[in-house]
Order: sequence, then structure tokens, then C-alpha cells
Amino acid sequence: MDLARALPAINATLNATSGVLLAIAYVHINRRRISQHRRFMLAACTTSLVFLVLYVLNHYLRHGIVTRFTATGMVRPVYFALLISHTTLAVVIVPLAILSVINGLKMRVPQHRRVARWTFPLWMYVSVTGVLVYFFLYQWFPPTS
Repeated sequence: MDLARALPAINATLNATSGVLLAIAYVHINRRRISQHRRFMLAACTTSLVFLVLYVLNHYLRHGIVTRFTATGMVRPVYFALLISHTTLAVVIVPLAILSVINGLKMRVPQHRRVARWTFPLWMYVSVTGVLVYFFLYQWFPPTS
């Protein structure tokens, strides 16, 4: 299996991993375990950064060609609604995550909480929907070759 064929599954795995790390970090902060929260958040950031690099590499290796969603019927608008919300929020989450991390690392707790209140649910949504987009596109309704 070549790298370009493996990258979508790898990226879905990275998205899922990021979501799990975020959830664990959330549990830690609710239990006031700041050090563990920090470690899991930095791991989630690293996982998401690796995802981003591999996502760009995937598009580079495929020369910008995107996989077409070929399913028909009611699943089509469901998929595109999911894809559009995922893509839009994936762009929105980047500056929010950066602000959250900077404020958190500098222990600017009130500013961190204010931004993280929005960052966490949006980032979780992007992580989960990224995996769903992969399943829609490559597992449940794979393109015909």
C-alpha cells in the first residue's frame, strides 16, 4: 500500500486520537489536575499538528485531486452538511486553539477559560466529524475506481 492510499486512514486515526486526548484532558481539568491536563492538551495539539502536516502531504501527493463523494439519495446532503461544518470549524478552531494554549501555558487562567469554553466543544466536534467524514468517504461509500 502506498503512502497516498494510507494517509486518509492515518489522518482519521489522528483525528480520533486528538478527540480522545481532548476528552481525557477535560476530565483532568475538571478534577483540578492541571499538570495532567497540560500534558494531554499538548499531546492533543501535537496530534492535531501531525494531522495537519499529513493532510497537506496527502493533497500534495495527490496533486490536489480530491476524492469525490459519489453516494446518492438522502445521505448526500447529510454528508455535505457534515463536511461543510467540519471544514469551516476546522479553520475557526486554529486561532482559538493557539490562544487557548498560549493562555494556558502562561497560566492566564481567566483568559484561558474564556477561550477554552469555546475551543473545547468546537475542537471535539472537528475531531469527531473528521473521523465521520473519513468513514463516509472511504468506508461506507467508497469511490468507484
